[in-house]
Amino acid sequence: MKNLILISLCFIVFSACKQDKQGSSIDNLEDPTSIEITDTIVKIDTIIEKINVVPIEKTDKEIKAELNSMGFKTFNYINPKTQDTILMQQYFMAFLKSGPIRNQNEEEAAMLQEAHLEHLSKMYQEGYADLIGPFGDDGDIRGITVYNVPTLKMADSLANSDPLVKAGRLVVEVHPWWAAKGNSLR
Repeated sequence: MKNLILISLCFIVFSACKQDKQGSSIDNLEDPTSIEITDTIVKIDTIIEKINVVPIEKTDKEIKAELNSMGFKTFNYINPKTQDTILMQQYFMAFLKSGPIRNQNEEEAAMLQEAHLEHLSKMYQEGYADLIGPFGDDGDIRGITVYNVPTLKMADSLANSDPLVKAGRLVVEVHPWWAAKGNSLR
């Protein structure tokens, strides 16, 4: 019984695949992946290969030139052990400290905190800030933001536009800070 079903199925498939001869020109085919040879249709499997585009990375020299043209300060550090050249860039670390005005009611303080977090998120999304976070103790320094901007004036301006700073709940102290370009925390 299985053989009969198999033979019937093969006959149906064969009959369905057979078409009348319409010429040997590829232009006449409805399916461009088929080539008609006499009475038999030969399907050519289309192979689509995914091509991974690998961006060409810039050299440290090109990155340094680009940063310097935008006003960033940089220098090359040569690791004495490995002799590797490391591109250093100046960032600005803003210390967020407890401010003089901390008497807001609970609701107002919560609204200011939400606006503060939105501001920091915007700074990160727009590429102005790379490291952001509070300290884990209840000390005078409440948190830091590392700004990736070319000047102290710009970092100070961005830090002072924070809603908690404007409200006096925090004050800002900004310092230049050097780090290897492209390094991440581990």
